Amino acid sequence: MSKTPDLLTLAEHADLMKKLNEWDIAYHQNDAPIVDDATYDATRRRAIELETQYPELARGGASEHVGAAVSSKFKSYPHSVPMLSISDVFNESEVADWFNKLTTQDIFIELKVDGVSYAARYEHGRLVRGLTRGSGIAGEDITQNLRTIADIPQQLHGDFPDVIEVRGEVYMSRADFLALNAAATDAGDKVFANPRNAAAGSLRQLNPAITAARRLSAFAYTYGELSERTWATQSEYFDKLESWGFKTTRHWAQRAHTMDEIQHVYNDVMMKRADIPFDIDGLVLKVNDVATQERMGARANSPRWEVAYKFPAARAITTLRDITVQVGRTGVLTPVAELEPINIGGVLVSRATLHNADEIARLGVNVGDRVIVQRAGDVIPQIVGVAAATPNATPFVFPDKCPVCGGNVVQESGQVARRCVNTLGCPAQRIGELEHFVSRKGFDIDGLGVKQLELFVSRGWIKNAADIFTLIARHGDEIKLLDGFGEKSVSNLNASIERARNTELHRFLFAIGIPEVGEVTAKILARAFGTLDAVRNAPAWKLKQIDGIGDVMADEIVSFFADAHNATVLDELLQQVHVADAAVVRSSSDGPLTGKKIVLTGTLAKYTRDAAREILERLGARVQGSVSAKTDIVLAGADAGSKLTRAEQLGITIWSESDFDKIIQESQK
Repeated sequence: MSKTPDLLTLAEHADLMKKLNEWDIAYHQNDAPIVDDATYDATRRRAIELETQYPELARGGASEHVGAAVSSKFKSYPHSVPMLSISDVFNESEVADWFNKLTTQDIFIELKVDGVSYAARYEHGRLVRGLTRGSGIAGEDITQNLRTIADIPQQLHGDFPDVIEVRGEVYMSRADFLALNAAATDAGDKVFANPRNAAAGSLRQLNPAITAARRLSAFAYTYGELSERTWATQSEYFDKLESWGFKTTRHWAQRAHTMDEIQHVYNDVMMKRADIPFDIDGLVLKVNDVATQERMGARANSPRWEVAYKFPAARAITTLRDITVQVGRTGVLTPVAELEPINIGGVLVSRATLHNADEIARLGVNVGDRVIVQRAGDVIPQIVGVAAATPNATPFVFPDKCPVCGGNVVQESGQVARRCVNTLGCPAQRIGELEHFVSRKGFDIDGLGVKQLELFVSRGWIKNAADIFTLIARHGDEIKLLDGFGEKSVSNLNASIERARNTELHRFLFAIGIPEVGEVTAKILARAFGTLDAVRNAPAWKLKQIDGIGDVMADEIVSFFADAHNATVLDELLQQVHVADAAVVRSSSDGPLTGKKIVLTGTLAKYTRDAAREILERLGARVQGSVSAKTDIVLAGADAGSKLTRAEQLGITIWSESDFDKIIQESQK
């Protein structure tokens, strides 16, 4: 007898399904994902966990869910054979659970290409219809768009069935993706986050000419409706596909007969992933014998005879191609890893921070090595280790001259950082200040990246932050004539600048670049004082009374606002922008978490990292980046790593997402 879910469980499951449906529409219909793979996977797994515990929730739930409803923009047709998804497994133990239940150990291993599924129906060898996956039951008609892709033949060759629906993946190679985004940037058009989004946006066009203009590729790997089967294994089917004129992932496919062999292939592909010219997010493990596949059949939404062995969402292995040095707004030289581009958590990563010379030495990385790169949420990608040293790798030598201005580089006693001493004459320090000002956590001005700032500063059009807000009025016509600009891009830049004229106090305090004041401290100041004038006029003793503001920080804040040059720049800036006052939190007992030091780790199903931080701070907590003996609580989501391990070792209180929800609910009573 199955258990009946209580009201809280029903509410949680409904909330999970609402999110999944919203995210599926964004991903499958709009080609604009709004969460990363790790967040989606964690949410879906939680929903399935509840459905396993309470089977009545499974009807119409995540266990039966495939894709999203077809878009009304396209004609739709039913799939003659349902187009199911593949069950995901995330570690060796889960693979073993699947593998050990099989009656055969002959496994065909394919790459899991990160693209867009298609189904191409052929009658007497001629392509007659192409569909997207859609809901799995019905798909969108993309026949004319598929005809523009050279890898999908219009007419099959050789010995083929009278009727066959060939299924596969449309994708965009990394090289073609980078070229597409470079052209879009030059034209002032939308750029895509990753090759999968670019492929989806290109394939699902009402105008096939747009699809044709973009370099899409395709692999075939399975089939739907079939009039006659003349192959006995998946391996033989690949041979057939290639003889008919399709491309497959045969070059990378492997066979395995034991768990050790499967794991060896997984580790090997992880190591070589960046060398594969298109994005993959795991392996597909299939029972090779087709008759066994047919006997095993399928669950509601996925075959029993195959699983997708997913790569870790936040980590990948790639090649360190070079180490360059950036000069920041305070003159600090920061080494940056230039990487062979790799997709990590839905973002194509080509650069990662190496922090400083000591970190390079600690990691033991050399140019040419295979390195492990980590990206979690909004955290800047970083190298966390060497996966494999390369015999011809080149050691990195930190420069003793500034790579921008040639000024001397010094390392003060007791300091890790190395700085350019040419504070007033180094262009990079001015560029760095402006880049910080327009960043997402500051004034958030799209279209003003380092390249554009360097150009405008070099021409004397931007000397300080205030100049940004008069840039188009003063030089708009000249900018339109520059390479990479035009009417549309200048119009977009102007709109972004105008939107930024109204900002919040904590964003303003972050953007103006007060030494020692980051995002968290800016929020503390905004909540403590409420207005910009109050912060500008606050004496050091008053600043030091605020929890989170130390002696050094207080002195830096006072010195910044007392500086005559800074005062002039701020006054000019305030003639161009409006800074909204903040709500003042005066009592130290306002929130249930007041004074608690909390660290976030892993991926939460219901909240983005920024949203969770905002809620915790509203409840009085101080959110920290690392775990120490002084940490009170660690809020751990899915795929929590070393921070959770450290917290367990120190005996720190660990909260799950449900604990977090309870605190939120209690605070609202």
